[in-house]
Amino acid sequence: MKSGKVNYHSVQSIDEAISLNQTHEGNAKYMAGGQSLMPMMSLRLIFSEEVIDVSKIPDLNKSFSTKGRFFIGAAVTHAMIEDGKVEDTTKGYLQYVAQGIAYRGIRNKGTIGGSIVNADPAADWPTALLALGASVMIKDTTKEIETPIGEFQCGLMQTSLKETDLVKGVLVPELSKEVKWSYVKFCHKAGEFAHSIAAIVIDPSLGLFNAALGAAGDKPVLLSRLSTYLSSADIKNANLDKELNELLATDLLENTFHLPSSYEFNLHRSIVKKAVMEALKK
Repeated sequence: MKSGKVNYHSVQSIDEAISLNQTHEGNAKYMAGGQSLMPMMSLRLIFSEEVIDVSKIPDLNKSFSTKGRFFIGAAVTHAMIEDGKVEDTTKGYLQYVAQGIAYRGIRNKGTIGGSIVNADPAADWPTALLALGASVMIKDTTKEIETPIGEFQCGLMQTSLKETDLVKGVLVPELSKEVKWSYVKFCHKAGEFAHSIAAIVIDPSLGLFNAALGAAGDKPVLLSRLSTYLSSADIKNANLDKELNELLATDLLENTFHLPSSYEFNLHRSIVKKAVMEALKK
């Protein structure tokens, strides 16, 4: 299938982009890399006759430290993070996630902002950023709004963005030297969307103990019981395997619709357990 007629607009500033979208009554679509938007429009899952290219906006291509956190502009590509062209204040976590996204051709054009706005629960960045406790910076017609990423994604390909709002970038923590992290996903073949994603971030200095599960429902979720357990988990604990099984059984029952006897339930439990063990061994 092919998309319908599209009018292309290129802008140089955030305010220009929002103003132009207002003239189209909020019906225009913002595009940076186009790796999510264009396929969706071609499949007629998204409809718009107006596309606003925001990839050349300087403010969306910046990355910098700010008050103990690190800002990554929405138009920064996966490849830029993978190649180290953007400082990784997460001790290799972001770079590791980026290098596993789809194929190099996709990573060359796809952007971190486009990924979270598309809000596919099987995409990498929504789950990876949730485990980091990241926030999304949104620009509306009058002000900037900081929204925790767990509140930004509302459901299956749904976000808290209003019609003309534009994602400016994401804020991630600057992790300490003692951080332990892991990112594990299961795909049937390389490059496809995952069938299960587990992200673990443990940083006692920041009080960060997060276990996130993706590709298991309409949006990534934090596994609350496991996250609390990670604050005291010990790889040498003889009962670790049993305790993880019990915690995960409860967390998965509360956060997914899968039955304990199902393939999906056991897949997610296996992937999360693997991620936990990898993180604790660091």
